[in-house]
Amino acid sequence: MEGENPNLYMTEDDVVLCVLPLFHVFAMHCVMMCALRAGSSILLIRKFEIRALLEAIERHRVTVAMVVPPLVVALAKNPAVEDYDLGSIRMVMSGAAPLGQQLEEALRKRLPNAILGQGYGMSEAGPVLSMSLGFAKYPFPSKSHSCGTVVRNAELKVIDPHTAYSLPRNHPGEICIRGPQIMKGYLNDEKTTVTTIDVDGWLHTGDIGFVDDDDEVILVDRIKELIKFKGFQVPPAEIEGLLMNHPSIADAAVIPQKDDVAGEVPVAFVVAFDLTEEDVKDFITKQVVFYKRLHKVYFVHSIPKSPSGKILRKELRAKLANITHGT
Repeated sequence: MEGENPNLYMTEDDVVLCVLPLFHVFAMHCVMMCALRAGSSILLIRKFEIRALLEAIERHRVTVAMVVPPLVVALAKNPAVEDYDLGSIRMVMSGAAPLGQQLEEALRKRLPNAILGQGYGMSEAGPVLSMSLGFAKYPFPSKSHSCGTVVRNAELKVIDPHTAYSLPRNHPGEICIRGPQIMKGYLNDEKTTVTTIDVDGWLHTGDIGFVDDDDEVILVDRIKELIKFKGFQVPPAEIEGLLMNHPSIADAAVIPQKDDVAGEVPVAFVVAFDLTEEDVKDFITKQVVFYKRLHKVYFVHSIPKSPSGKILRKELRAKLANITHGT
């Protein structure tokens, strides 16, 4: 990715923020390896604490911030940000999990002089599939909800998950990628390998998305995480993005709950201030079609997430099971 024709264009004058654990491919590849190759300085943050982080950014004049959505939430919504000078930041790249359009636009207001964008990748794909054009040497702004264009030396297609037929632009389906950078397979797991990489060499990501008229990749959600309501598909990430746009909601996650009539219905776990369940439901109902409405809202102190910022939905499903069974 950062060879003779780099995407990130880091230089020896850059100070790169690293809050992610270095064992994660995002931090190892896009932060450590790319920054070291360019001779950039790397500011390692051992533990996330908002004021300590903001103070470090200001003191060390961070120029490049590699972040995940939970950190974007903090930078976009926490009032403490107003107390610090973050004007040194010229570029922000979000990855490892989907970033909602409204959240990215809120961050743009806080960092008006920075290029903002997203990258989309997975370890199996080597690891980046697409990257915002905003990271080019001569920036061309991507849409706020875009993951940029497919990386060079790779092919990308979108297929119908049921028929495997290729889909045209602007039609959501499973994203597949092919190229010399993708993995050869899972170690000692031939069964999973053949279900992930087909006979033509296409790696099936399990992600739902589409390519628009500008060749930009737009992510919708994971195939396995789509909620099936009476045959309709409900992407949790879409509802989460809407919830995060509410000024009194600090974090949110949406998962399916079993229903005898609909099969599955969307329910939300929300970290919020001075809101009732009906407040949250009404906020979503006004913005979505009937099958995307929330059927239940559970207020929690925090949303469980991995070190890279991915929502740990398995833990939420277990919590939901305990709630519904009265334990």
